Amino acid sequence: MSRDDPALPSIGIVMHDFALGGTERIATRLAARWAEEGAQVRIFCGSGEGDMRGLLGGRVEVVEASPPIARGFGSRTSLGRAAARHFSERPVDVVFLPGNFHWPIAPALAALPRDRRPAIAVQVSATLSKPQRRTLQQKLFEWRMRHLLRDAQAVITLSAAATEEAERILGRPVVCTIPLPALGDARVPPKPVPDDSRIILAVGRLVPEKGFDTLIEAFAALPDPAAELVIVGEGPDRPRLEGLIARHQLAGRVTLPGFVSDTRGWLDKARLAAMPSRFEGYPAVLVEAFAAGRPAVATACTPATAELIDTPAAGRVVEVDDRAGMTAALQAMLDAPVSDPAKLAARVERHRIGPVARAYLALFQGLSVATRP
Repeated sequence: MSRDDPALPSIGIVMHDFALGGTERIATRLAARWAEEGAQVRIFCGSGEGDMRGLLGGRVEVVEASPPIARGFGSRTSLGRAAARHFSERPVDVVFLPGNFHWPIAPALAALPRDRRPAIAVQVSATLSKPQRRTLQQKLFEWRMRHLLRDAQAVITLSAAATEEAERILGRPVVCTIPLPALGDARVPPKPVPDDSRIILAVGRLVPEKGFDTLIEAFAALPDPAAELVIVGEGPDRPRLEGLIARHQLAGRVTLPGFVSDTRGWLDKARLAAMPSRFEGYPAVLVEAFAAGRPAVATACTPATAELIDTPAAGRVVEVDDRAGMTAALQAMLDAPVSDPAKLAARVERHRIGPVARAYLALFQGLSVATRP
């Protein structure tokens, strides 16, 4: 398709900024791909700052709020109002809101006059039922979800289990499933596991919800003295994690190399991956691990874990914050025969960005036709 294909809908995206995060990474990669497919794509953001902006390329227009809107109390409400003013002045066919964090923007867009109101497509990026929530907290969350998304024309989830749950909460058939576009289109065959590798690789922001403290403590109890743990990522929890490493005398066996833009090199060195999160949406780190031919040990922090790890060859699932369970699962995978890398990679082919981006474009085309005045 040529650029600015008139057969495709014009797409707006609202993002608070381009901070390092899974939601921002996926949204920017999708935006770039939609533009390559010929769609007009414009991102309206509170701030243009952030490392993920570098993923956009040159075909996506970025408009920053004036004055800029920094993250903080009430900032998403302010961003919603600013976005509504912008898209009232420069209408688009569809506005895409990436992830749960951006849900509060939807009501302001829905309040626009009919002739300037875009179709609203909202993504569900995080699990809708967290084990940490009490019954009343869960009911309040579900009420808020229904309130914020009451006028959304489409709600996109990343798995069949999430679709079923979203439809139950919303009580209307506006939910569809489109896989997480965690992989590029270039198929790089997985490498064999190095014969002497005992490396366990974890990837993510160094923040409490990723559960790296539990992983370090579970690793400290491993009976395998040759095992190594590498946690790739950066964030505010680094000093606390470094303190845990020192307390358990794991210097030299546990390393925190910082943020890297591409984790494939680390995965190629690893025996297996670990995801000790306390909550996740659809975990890209597991998809990327399988694409590299590596099994994983992960917590049951999202229904997607069981969807991805459904055979012993794919890995083990443990409960959130179960240190003993994590230790046992890690050791079991280190002791098990090496899983077939090619078979693991084949499990996640549906997550290639090309077909996923086109599935979104087909959805947006239908929405723009259905909501046209």
